[in-house]
Amino acid sequence: MATFEQRASGWWQAKVRRKGHPTESKTFAARADAEKWARDVESKIDKGTFVSMAEAEATTLYEALARYEREVSKGKKGHDQEKYRIQSWQDNALAARSLASLRGADFAKYRDERLSVGAAAATVRLDLAVISHVFTIAAKEWNIPVQNPVANIRLPRQNNARERRLSVDEVRYLLAAVDDPGEATKAKERDRRNIYMPALVRVAIETAMRQGEMLALTWANVDTSSRVARLPDTKNGTVRNVPLSTAAVEAFKGLPKSIGGRVFATTASAVKQSWTRAVARAQRNYLADCKTNDREPAAGFLDELTFHDLRHEATSRLAEKLALHELMKVTGHKDTRMLARYYHPRAEDLARKLG
Repeated sequence: MATFEQRASGWWQAKVRRKGHPTESKTFAARADAEKWARDVESKIDKGTFVSMAEAEATTLYEALARYEREVSKGKKGHDQEKYRIQSWQDNALAARSLASLRGADFAKYRDERLSVGAAAATVRLDLAVISHVFTIAAKEWNIPVQNPVANIRLPRQNNARERRLSVDEVRYLLAAVDDPGEATKAKERDRRNIYMPALVRVAIETAMRQGEMLALTWANVDTSSRVARLPDTKNGTVRNVPLSTAAVEAFKGLPKSIGGRVFATTASAVKQSWTRAVARAQRNYLADCKTNDREPAAGFLDELTFHDLRHEATSRLAEKLALHELMKVTGHKDTRMLARYYHPRAEDLARKLG
């Protein structure tokens, strides 16, 4: 039976009570809309097809993201990186909307806006993947009757085959920038130096280890005498032993020992901030030197360089020294197709090999 009550605000609240079903209620600006909704609910209950949307309407995207972060994301290996995307979504205006109100058009608009301001296709895809998984979990595990609004929208096409290689000057200025973070960073009132960055960058270039693998590395798994770092839990779920070059060993030896046993006792957030500042500082120093020496700056110097590009650089360097099967053991790639995305030999180097 449906009842209708006009609230002090002038809006009408409809309530549908049926034996064996929880009370359903909803508020409308007009009584006619309330009556129409009540008839629809009663008809579906009679047919046995009614699905209550109360929880989907009461749960905001912000709340769903918070629950997802607590219950799902924290168990992922890439939790630190995904946490930033969750926080970014929680700052978005869509986070205030209920799960029931969100449509594919909302996220298609988000996609287009992000791409229009220069966000990479891969970045937008990862952003949308978080939302897609939230809705999937909500429907399958939290018993919230929602459809995935991301499922039917077009995802931006991406080209994963980055061919970013570092020049000699780029490496030199980058390492100088992480070694000397500048006077502003070293200010006494707030020392923002990340003491692990110099070694972290060098080990990345020398070993092709992923950032997450390095941040999870403990001293118990680093043997500088045999020159091997053991990764017990990698992205692929397998154990990997990474050989260490002389330069990598020296980088490890220069690090302080942390109480918790971690080699790099820092966070992905701190690395991201330090990396962004270091790249910008290296670019400024390079341009200043070019001006001083009346030299034309190289186009695109350190532009759009990501920390993950160091894995590409390292893989290409190692490929000059190791056989294919050896290289796959070092990088952890399961097949040559995936490895090829990280191997970017310079044409001039190949020409020299041809003689």
